[in-house]
Amino acid sequence: MKQAKPITEILEQLVSIPSPSGYTDECIHFCENFLKSSGVTTKITQKGALIATIEGEDTNQHRLLTAHVDTLGAMVKEIKSDGTLKLSMIGGFRWNSVEGEYCNIHTASGETYSGTILMHQTSVHVYKNGGEAKRNDENIEVRIDAEVHNPEDVRSLGIEVGDFISFDPRFQTTETGFVKSRFLDDKASVAILLQLIVQLKQENVQLPYTTHFYISNNEEIGYGGNASIPEETVEYLAVDMGAIGDGQTTTEYVVSICAKDSSGPYHYLLRQHLVKLAQKENVDYEIDIYPYYGSDASAAIRSGADVKHALIGPGIDASHAFERTHQRSLEHTYNLLHAYVQSKLV
Repeated sequence: MKQAKPITEILEQLVSIPSPSGYTDECIHFCENFLKSSGVTTKITQKGALIATIEGEDTNQHRLLTAHVDTLGAMVKEIKSDGTLKLSMIGGFRWNSVEGEYCNIHTASGETYSGTILMHQTSVHVYKNGGEAKRNDENIEVRIDAEVHNPEDVRSLGIEVGDFISFDPRFQTTETGFVKSRFLDDKASVAILLQLIVQLKQENVQLPYTTHFYISNNEEIGYGGNASIPEETVEYLAVDMGAIGDGQTTTEYVVSICAKDSSGPYHYLLRQHLVKLAQKENVDYEIDIYPYYGSDASAAIRSGADVKHALIGPGIDASHAFERTHQRSLEHTYNLLHAYVQSKLV
């Protein structure tokens, strides 16, 4: 059941919509309209997340699957004396991963201005030791693509402290099957869930349990998916990226099943259920531990949700930087989810 092409088409649309945490309305409404066009029942929570529901045979015990549409980004911290902008991070990343990146400044009036994120000491013809300067919020700034020389010029454009800044995603697919873009964490998983929901509706699949698909919007800042969980929910599956690096088993070609992250172990029986489904469906998978990671599922557990929780997702290289995955990973994640939502509860 290969779905990578439509998934990547949805993904390209998603990453083109700016949605740093706190500025996600447009992307949430894209997901809402996408699902409503297929006749899926949706609602938006007070926190601005989206919940889509497909009623199952059993309406007393529910499942919930989640992926997050919010991304890394920044906010204007200060307008500097020369008209450049000082930044405050949204989410956890390294300044060097966005140095030289194009960006957009989103003003409160609705205007958008382009710019570039640079070190203050960028010019080698002026700053002899610029390469030794620290990549931090004191030295990183935004050069606005407008004629500005001072704070008054900047404010005349409507740019102010507190305006959101989004990064150019630079989405690209290759003939070798790779998908390269910022924000594959976690828009790759959102695209998978959107395609899964539409496919289930088109195939008129009768799910064994009422199933909720929760598109959260605050995961990158730690509290996505931890509220508005229907009280009938007994299993909670977060679909998020699988981290790749030294000591990890996950690759860009598999679905990653998480055993433990910084929040502790995930539910053992639910994890084993997912492993058995992967084996039965010939899904390529790896079991992994993510040492510096938390998910919507772990946020739900911390908030007191009485659910079995698990975490899976496509393997994504260079997380929170120049991310990349492969279409095979998207396919394997999709196929495991397709099997899971039709399986019996643990």
